[in-house]
Amino acid sequence: MKRSSRILFLFLVLSLIAVYFVPLWNISLEAPQYPEGLGMQIWLSKMTGDLNTINGLNHYIGMKTIQPDSIQELKYMPYIIGLIILAGFIVFLFNKRTLLLSWIMLVIITGIAGMYDFWLWEYDYGHNLDTTAAIIVPGMNYQPPLIGSKQLLNFTATSMPDTGGIIIFAVGITAVLILIYEYKINKTQNVKN
Repeated sequence: MKRSSRILFLFLVLSLIAVYFVPLWNISLEAPQYPEGLGMQIWLSKMTGDLNTINGLNHYIGMKTIQPDSIQELKYMPYIIGLIILAGFIVFLFNKRTLLLSWIMLVIITGIAGMYDFWLWEYDYGHNLDTTAAIIVPGMNYQPPLIGSKQLLNFTATSMPDTGGIIIFAVGITAVLILIYEYKINKTQNVKN
């Protein structure tokens, strides 16, 4: 890779460290009785926000209690991101386009697997309801959207990437652009020779 590409790539890898300190995802709930809204932030290793209030409301419709300590992904996600960062340093040190391509594939596969796992988690919480709940609406499920907004009874649930998710997405896109640039430069130089 050209020197400028390597420096930019190193910046991308280092920027992933910020993901340890900011939330990855945000789920917000808005309803007339909660004009200030309720929210839940998902980090690499924890969940924060109005969990107690959300769990209290969810109890009435038969949803499971959200217990961050029981969510296994929150235990191993910091290690997965650490592995991606380490692999990025290896790409930087060995300076090979094929390694960059492998790293990009690792980021893409991890991102797809993470989003699918998150969708499964949302599906489980929104569909596997207690049949003895105080409020039962036949045919209703309470799965929030993976991305975007959805009306759930009198609540509008919105699920969007937060700062960490945006960083990961931007890193992946920029790495793909670096790879395209590197192949284009290499092809141009081969034609001139």
